Amino acid sequence: MQMRIGGREVLATDERWIPVFNPATGEEIDRVPQGTIYDVDDAVNAAEGAFDSWAGKTFRERGMIFSRGAGLIRQHVDELSRLLTSEQGKPLKDATDEIRGFANILEFYAGISAALQGELLRLGGSGDVMVTREPLGVCGAVIPWNMPAIIMGWKIGPALLAGNTLVFKPASLTPLTNLKLADFLESAGLPPGVLNIVTGRGDSVGEAIVRHPAVRKVSFTGDMETGKRIRELVAARPKELTLELGGSDPMIVWKDADIGKAVTGAVRGRFYNAGQTCTAVKRLYVHRAIGDEFISRLQKAVESLKLGNGLTPGVEMGPLTGPEQREKIEQYVENVRSGCQGNIISGGSSPSGPEYEKGYFYTPTLVTEPTPECILLHQEVFGPVLPVMCIDDLDTAISHANDTPYGLGASVWTRDLGVVKVVFSGVQAGIVWVNRHLTVPPELPFGGVKESGMGRENGSQAIHSYTRTKSLFLGW
Repeated sequence: MQMRIGGREVLATDERWIPVFNPATGEEIDRVPQGTIYDVDDAVNAAEGAFDSWAGKTFRERGMIFSRGAGLIRQHVDELSRLLTSEQGKPLKDATDEIRGFANILEFYAGISAALQGELLRLGGSGDVMVTREPLGVCGAVIPWNMPAIIMGWKIGPALLAGNTLVFKPASLTPLTNLKLADFLESAGLPPGVLNIVTGRGDSVGEAIVRHPAVRKVSFTGDMETGKRIRELVAARPKELTLELGGSDPMIVWKDADIGKAVTGAVRGRFYNAGQTCTAVKRLYVHRAIGDEFISRLQKAVESLKLGNGLTPGVEMGPLTGPEQREKIEQYVENVRSGCQGNIISGGSSPSGPEYEKGYFYTPTLVTEPTPECILLHQEVFGPVLPVMCIDDLDTAISHANDTPYGLGASVWTRDLGVVKVVFSGVQAGIVWVNRHLTVPPELPFGGVKESGMGRENGSQAIHSYTRTKSLFLGW
């Protein structure tokens, strides 16, 4: 695989390569160039060269390219899904859903493109004002490895539809699917230079994109510490910024909840993608009146999950994406075990067996009765470990839910609209689900509060964040 700059496939200038591994087998499946700051310069120059022509197209014309791209991608779902599973590890069914989700994002933006117009304000005797929205120029995007197709869609959809051009850095662990998706978009008519992909390290390529004076906006999804670094970098050279920096989402199960649906929701919400999702259920608070039954049913469901290579039929949870991720999870669990911070009732180790020897697998893990100092309640645990705590009232649940620097998502499981109202008002989060968790359709504005970031992705709000208003005052 090679980088794509200005519609051309190019090698890194120093000819170094980054190997891409299958996390289920440890085998190298491909290599991509180790990009440099000079490649970023080339990509920005290509984006600047393509900007005027792309910005001169109508919203509808840009939307039609998206529509054609979505059609091509849907024709190649099987190929793309297998590639995504091979480099990221998630089960093939989930990879298929993600590729279709990328196409759905393109179709959403194509669908609203014709309705994106300016506005006319009638001011009576003072005159009239025409307000238009203009693209910002060259924008930059840096994404993580956990949901490479979906998050790519979140970045390129609004940025390109608004008329901007883009320099895009995929994660070094999972660049292959992003490069293939870009190929299909170019086949659908996306002009050269509109979308430029530079592969490489975050501290070189990613930082060069953020620092570049010609990049007018940066959108980053990743960890909190990197987000803080980006804020520092752009402070010296003000530019637009969208940050999604992860979360520690609480799930509150009230005493009147449908236990079966809540258990299913907890399993899916926590162990989807091996727990490597920003909006995963990371802390579960269940009313004590149903606590014993809920935990018993949850434990049975968790222990029945089929773990294995995502390309194997029937597998429900794949490996962690790399050795560093597994080492982090092992350390979290060891802290719980050695510090007596809770009861590990399921999992808590790497699985045994020849099929797991070369991959980065970890068993789905449940921890009950976590102590107040339990590390699982205070860190964003990016893996298949779920702490469960019984609570007696909503005030306690909300207090625990807010006891974190994060504020991305939360969910409440109940039949009582009064409970929903209290949780929605009290929990500090960018989104609150009711009787579900994790669902983020492209129509839904998505983002967090507190240290979970700034700005919103998806919906018309995302398009507006990639534009600036310009007003014409007509003083008749």
